[in-house]
Amino acid sequence: MNILLWHVHGSWATSFVQGKHRYLVPVNAARDEWGRGRARTFPWPGSVEEVDVAALRPDDVDLIVLQRPEERDRVAHLSAPTIYVEHNTPQGDVPNSRHPMADRDDLVIAHVTHFNELFWDTGATRTTVIEHGVVEPQARWTGTLERLAVVTNEPVRRNRVTGTDLMPRFAQVAPLDVYGMGVAGLHLDRVTTHDDPPQRAMHTEIAQRRAYLHLCRWTSLGLSLIEAMQIGMPVIALATTEAIAAVPPDAGVLATRVATLVEAAQWLIDEPDAARQLGARARQVALARYGLDRFLADWDRLMEEETCA
Repeated sequence: MNILLWHVHGSWATSFVQGKHRYLVPVNAARDEWGRGRARTFPWPGSVEEVDVAALRPDDVDLIVLQRPEERDRVAHLSAPTIYVEHNTPQGDVPNSRHPMADRDDLVIAHVTHFNELFWDTGATRTTVIEHGVVEPQARWTGTLERLAVVTNEPVRRNRVTGTDLMPRFAQVAPLDVYGMGVAGLHLDRVTTHDDPPQRAMHTEIAQRRAYLHLCRWTSLGLSLIEAMQIGMPVIALATTEAIAAVPPDAGVLATRVATLVEAAQWLIDEPDAARQLGARARQVALARYGLDRFLADWDRLMEEETCA
């Protein structure tokens, strides 16, 4: 199958393009948000080809995967079946947020979490949920460093969304290492930033930290959380959005009371054996629920249904 999709979310796309199909990814001279082409820091297979989307003919594409509303206009000259992937939680008047693809009969919306499907108002548009799947990281947890790892993007601009305001409370327990895009502007005591590191190097680094800290108040389920669990890291997380479904009680500590999470951080710093036990369960759960084989099989099933229909 020839599948057209933009390179929007690198981690999700890395899993998606591991399938058995031919993936057509738009590219332009600027390699901007409308033409990033192949990933440069993720392991993408040779079945991913860079294309000029305007030059594509209807017979070149069997299926279109959209991820932003504006993409629809850029493929108006194509007539292939369409799936819209919704990566994000709704914004604005939650839970009354109207989805930009609501009340359409020419596509299906695939949410990445059940929480997102619950909260988006999609009207009469057909919806389904295909939960995340990740390429299993090579790194394995050791937890030798009495430090906490955080992976997030733009924590300064997003602030309360990413729980940046909560970081100083955890930094009193142990130093924090914050990885991701746009973290260089984060200046907090006992917080060290690692701006946009290569994925494999980041996995190796966080695996040495005692626990993984997930402080997002309002976000879709981050792939970095799943990756940390598959590495074997114990999780300390706010009990919000899909995290409560992704992290069972025996794989980490979840709460909406921040003091409880701070106490849990101190406990895991003091008790490496407890951290090891929680991390082992986190890895077991994440491999079973968010494995790549299940993810690709779910997508093949949906894509077959749409193209056959």
